[in-house]
Amino acid sequence: MGDEPLLQKARIQEDIESDKGIGVNDSDGDGPVTLILLFTTLTTLCGTFSYGTAAGFTSPAQTGIMAGLNLSLAEFSFFGAVLTIGGLVGAAMSGKLADIFGRRGALGVSNSFCMAGWLMIAFSQATWSLDIGRLFLGVAAGVVSYVVPVYIVEIAPKKVRGTFSAINSLVMCGSVAVTYLLGSIISWQKLALISTAPCVFEFVGLFFIPESPRWLSRNGRVKESEVALQRLRGNNTDITKEAAEIKKYMDNLQEFKEDGFFDLFNPRYSRVITVGIGLLVLQQLGGLSGYTFYLSSIFKKSGFPNNVGVMVSSVVQSVTSVLGIVIIDKYGRRSLLTVATVMMCLGSLITGLSFLFQSYGLLEHYTPISTFMGVLIFLTSITIGIGGIPWVMISEMTPINIKGSAGTLCNLTSWSSNWFVSYTFNFLFQWSSSGVFFIYTIISGVGILFVIKMVPETRGRSLEEIQAAITR
Repeated sequence: MGDEPLLQKARIQEDIESDKGIGVNDSDGDGPVTLILLFTTLTTLCGTFSYGTAAGFTSPAQTGIMAGLNLSLAEFSFFGAVLTIGGLVGAAMSGKLADIFGRRGALGVSNSFCMAGWLMIAFSQATWSLDIGRLFLGVAAGVVSYVVPVYIVEIAPKKVRGTFSAINSLVMCGSVAVTYLLGSIISWQKLALISTAPCVFEFVGLFFIPESPRWLSRNGRVKESEVALQRLRGNNTDITKEAAEIKKYMDNLQEFKEDGFFDLFNPRYSRVITVGIGLLVLQQLGGLSGYTFYLSSIFKKSGFPNNVGVMVSSVVQSVTSVLGIVIIDKYGRRSLLTVATVMMCLGSLITGLSFLFQSYGLLEHYTPISTFMGVLIFLTSITIGIGGIPWVMISEMTPINIKGSAGTLCNLTSWSSNWFVSYTFNFLFQWSSSGVFFIYTIISGVGILFVIKMVPETRGRSLEEIQAAITR
């Protein structure tokens, strides 16, 4: 009995690589980039854009909101932090939503929360409505942070899967930059109203895009799965091999359904869960929220002009995000993660040393520029790898029969770590402006070893092949 699941897994792997010629080097089942695929991806990314606008909203809106609604600093800080609380709520239900209602249905739920949140903020006359609106935005963000990468990975051809997934990070950076720019020239109410535009576009687009073929097949809707796949790949594309691979894998999964949360701790899923959670913990505890949420405080403490620092950082992140899109399918996930984690470690080390020298009155004239360089190196590591690739790999590695439970667990881990870092940064920064970055350096250093030893390469392989190989 103990060997039966392993034999079934072995059979899945053999079936995938067997007589139909579906294997590592096969490219026949890999379709072209069609207009409907681009439109579906664009519609999906509207959720990410809304998440980015929510994350960036507090910085340009702070002065206007505090003056307009007579908020204290503590009240505004709570308003900002409510996004993370909502994110935890959204994360907790993201996996089940995606499993029960499908990827498209989950995005519809998220879109409803997002639209309601922005409208409540735009027309708020009291603190309570402002906070509830922000909470709704957090719920939407918690859902899309899981569903968007999963949906994109499941619909994209394998040869461009990494590229399409990497666009998610570019959209996130771009939306934050756009929010900073618009917020500097219009009122916070108008900024909140304009932020509903992606919600409207997504709402309309959801009526025209197909559901994930893999989710449809998993739920026994094989004909609908083939129709959706044909739409995504184009009418002139032969989808026989790709459809057969998906169906064969799903048929084998039906023999041992393991959809419960506690089934995640089955030994055959240990590497999937370990890698997924490990990468997300590295991403967050390595300092991501500390840098992004408190970038102005870091520049101010170092003596570097805040406006210049934020503007240049936004430009650099946008440019390096484009670079990440170009190279992710050329050099692979594992290679980029290794380079990014090294840069993450180096960036925090340089920033920490800058503040250390400043505290002893050494090289004070160089502190602003060296801090700025350390921040740029860290932020570059985020955009070329550590920001988006963990979610890409989780979506690629996780078998669809545990994807809901695994997604919920990973999403909760990410948002909990996010809250912990964003909550503790100011205390640690007051305790020691250099020490907090040395802590991030140590965590990133351990992360380098983790990536080298534990993370597999998934580039150029079908989802079914990746999942069968890593869980046997």
